[in-house]
Amino acid sequence: MVRVPLETIALGRSGDKGSASNVGLIARSPQAYQWMRENLTPEWVKQVFGQVVRGPVVRYEVPNLLALNFILHDSLGGGGSESLLTDAQGKTHAQGLLRVEVEVPDEVLASVQGPRDA
Repeated sequence: MVRVPLETIALGRSGDKGSASNVGLIARSPQAYQWMRENLTPEWVKQVFGQVVRGPVVRYEVPNLLALNFILHDSLGGGGSESLLTDAQGKTHAQGLLRVEVEVPDEVLASVQGPRDA
């Protein structure tokens, strides 16, 4: 096992709709996607965000894109036009999640890295 930032094995994008934000994570390999499906649960995402997410977190799988999409309900204090939050539009939520360190098997890390120069 090796500890790496999530961004090592995934790309991310986030956005918002009213008081909810969404975080899409796209795996860098099929092996990384399988690891993400097994380990990145709605409960884990909610725990990472702590008090930022006051409602439930719902996960949708998008296997044809090797992606997971998380909806973070009640995470924006009403949204861009109602909230006094610094990021009331959820644009930084993906970046925050990608910075979290996770433990992945060596095989998953190898699957996202290119061949090493000799």
